[in-house]
Amino acid sequence: MFEQADLKVHGKGLMALIRLTTRGYPRLGLVVSKKNVKRAVDRNRFKRLVRESIRLRQDHLPSVDIVVLARRGVQDIDNETLHRQLHGMWKRLQRDAKAVPSASPLTRDT
Repeated sequence: MFEQADLKVHGKGLMALIRLTTRGYPRLGLVVSKKNVKRAVDRNRFKRLVRESIRLRQDHLPSVDIVVLARRGVQDIDNETLHRQLHGMWKRLQRDAKAVPSASPLTRDT
């Protein structure tokens, strides 16, 4: 997945790798390593906020597989800032997914 991403969307303390699919709905994967986010409570808070953000926007997102990677320092971002940042990332994803050439192989559902 990491080397085959169709799009990359960056935010402060996180990055989303995106692959286009033909499933008809977005799917989410999370990578939150103990090396980057030390405390379990911070890892779980991050995952909870990302899942909630996707849940609220899933009707507006294209058919994609999304892997969100947490980077160092994401635990220092407050909930409201993280929520705004994720919202902006999903808006950029919607815009950029339309710009990906239609010749891109969309049958990679495996």
